[in-house]
Amino acid sequence: MTDGSLPVIVAIAIVVLYLLNSIKILREYERGVIFRLGRALPVPKGPGIILVFRPFDQIVRISLRQEVLEVPPQDVITRDNVTIKVNAVVTLYVVNPNDAAIKVANYVYQTSQFAQTTLRSVLGEVELDELLSHRDKLNLRIQTIIDQRTEPFGVKVTSVEVKQVDLPEQMLRAMAKQAEAEREKRSKIINAEGEFNAAQKLVDAAKLLAEQPITLQLRYLQTLTDIGVEKNTTIVFPLPMELVTMLNKMTTGMKVKE
Repeated sequence: MTDGSLPVIVAIAIVVLYLLNSIKILREYERGVIFRLGRALPVPKGPGIILVFRPFDQIVRISLRQEVLEVPPQDVITRDNVTIKVNAVVTLYVVNPNDAAIKVANYVYQTSQFAQTTLRSVLGEVELDELLSHRDKLNLRIQTIIDQRTEPFGVKVTSVEVKQVDLPEQMLRAMAKQAEAEREKRSKIINAEGEFNAAQKLVDAAKLLAEQPITLQLRYLQTLTDIGVEKNTTIVFPLPMELVTMLNKMTTGMKVKE
């Protein structure tokens, strides 16, 4: 090996090391936004093996996987002036890696701030009963608003779920009293309906007995049989209503003669 070939070998080694260092591997869920001399290439690279020629190129890795963002508890005053604490969960993913790398410094933090302000704004326009009973509709409304605000920087918000609603202790007691009163009202209504149905059945039975008087005697005998089964010492003697009527007439006649 001559002295003149040594610089060539060193140069080749440097080039080989540079090329090896330029090789980057992106996973299936990753995309690389390449900035060449400060300008972003129109199409992101990846997945697989790509070349990044430093210092002319700089790479920003963007994940395309869904991310779950937890919105911290927010103090909300509903339209009926009830103070509550509400937190939520936001699901999002990147649809445009170039916009997510260029148009916003941190798309996760930006989405978090949008979610907090939107949560307070939307829930402050509804009453507490609507928040508790129509949560799905409110989730969809919040998700639509946040998605419209994150679309310019290439982020798609797929869902927003109100996770927990913390009510004041006084409101919990008031709601418990309301629920108890509602149950008591339903109980009284059911009891009244039962009394009405029973009275209606008694009227029908009285009409039937009036048409067939002999059935009343059979009913007397059935009652006497039921009492005897219980081994009671009480003796019940059924007295026909016709006999009572006759006695009343006789008593009335005697009073008139006197």
